[in-house]
Amino acid sequence: MNTDKNASQIGLVRKLGLFDSTMVMVGIIIGSGIFLTTGIMARSIPSGGLILLAWIVGGLLTLAGALTYAELGAAMPEAGGQYVYLREAYGPMAGFLFGWILFLVYMTGGIAGLALAFAEYTGYFVPSLGTDHIILDLNVPLLQSSFHYSLSAGQIVGVAVIVLLSIFNFIGVGLGKFIQNVFTVIKIGILVAIIALGFAIGKGTPPDLSMNPMGMDFGSIMIGFGVSLVAVAWAFDGWNNVNFVAGEIKNPKRNLPLALVVGTLGTTFLYVLVNYVYLYALPIQETVGVVRIAEKATGALFGASTGTMISALVIISVFGALNGSILVGPRVYYAMAKDGLFFRKVAHVHPRFRTPGFSILIQAIWASLLTFLGTFEQIFTFTMFIGILFWIVATASVFTLRKKRPELPRPYKTWGYPVIPAIFIIASTGILLNTLVEKPVEALAGLLLTALGIPAYYYWKMRLKSEK
Repeated sequence: MNTDKNASQIGLVRKLGLFDSTMVMVGIIIGSGIFLTTGIMARSIPSGGLILLAWIVGGLLTLAGALTYAELGAAMPEAGGQYVYLREAYGPMAGFLFGWILFLVYMTGGIAGLALAFAEYTGYFVPSLGTDHIILDLNVPLLQSSFHYSLSAGQIVGVAVIVLLSIFNFIGVGLGKFIQNVFTVIKIGILVAIIALGFAIGKGTPPDLSMNPMGMDFGSIMIGFGVSLVAVAWAFDGWNNVNFVAGEIKNPKRNLPLALVVGTLGTTFLYVLVNYVYLYALPIQETVGVVRIAEKATGALFGASTGTMISALVIISVFGALNGSILVGPRVYYAMAKDGLFFRKVAHVHPRFRTPGFSILIQAIWASLLTFLGTFEQIFTFTMFIGILFWIVATASVFTLRKKRPELPRPYKTWGYPVIPAIFIIASTGILLNTLVEKPVEALAGLLLTALGIPAYYYWKMRLKSEK
């Protein structure tokens, strides 16, 4: 009995300082989006001025969300972050549905996607380890048809890196934060170097920043700008994930709000400068539809093929984002299990390493399966709609909780309340509606995946009741 009691008292340890927390946030946000999205945006808004404006607006909207989450995180500095806010504001089902979709595809699918991106760029250096190297190709008979499955060396590399980083994060949050800090500092340093060298020795010309050089009508500009904001939102995705580890942040009432604000402002500043460098390197007409915009822009600036440098940078950037995702995700499942809404073992903290070891394990297993299946991309697209929806609902909880839980300590209150949260909600709703119009099938599929969590919630609720 004493052993069980002692085990139940083992909890997470606050080991993340302000610098660590900021690096977790920035490291997760800066993945591959900044290297790939600008050319896609130029297809919708072929204007240097509008592209930079979209990145600025996206950064300011993210800041509005961060300022709101800062109040929620400082008031409830617990493991689980958004899960906790939704639970306290709207009840346990709302929190569970967020955790459900996070585990089912949003976080684990994101991890699978990052792992395969890592493998794809690794294949640039070692082709035999890339996603193009197929090592197994099968047609499996299934009823009246057949199921085609192929396995690439890149998928194995992706699973290997998921397992490796999961082991590192299992061993301790100290090792996890060390990896995060190192890789985030390196990627920031390289981006700063590209910006500085681009202007110092680059063969570019000052960009045309006029808002409508192509003479588009107002309606087309607004639709294109909305589509571009979706791409920008994807590049900023993960800004709220540092709240998941609030239970391990030192002095969270001060450090969590600071990490959110500093991380958002720093990332926005980098994103805008990098995009200015792209436009400095290439006329807007040469960016339209270009996916590997970073590679083309640096090639134009420095007068030589820079594929090796950019591929190495993407590998470093993706590795850091992958480590951050593996670090923060299990804290949500851990919080769910503590409430009896997931397997009880997921709530166990390793007595030596003080990490939610089993939670890290099941995340690694499921993310690896998604990586092997290779179908995560479509499913992950479904959940982007739901991800934005949960941002809106969680931000709205700041209004609900001020009325429902006025006794909560609020060492930080949202700057500009109620205008700032309202702006975030309205703008995010616009992006949500745009997604619904542009991709109705994916949006409805995301809603269906979330709705499947309702019977799962009642199963865990009945199980909890029977245990009591």
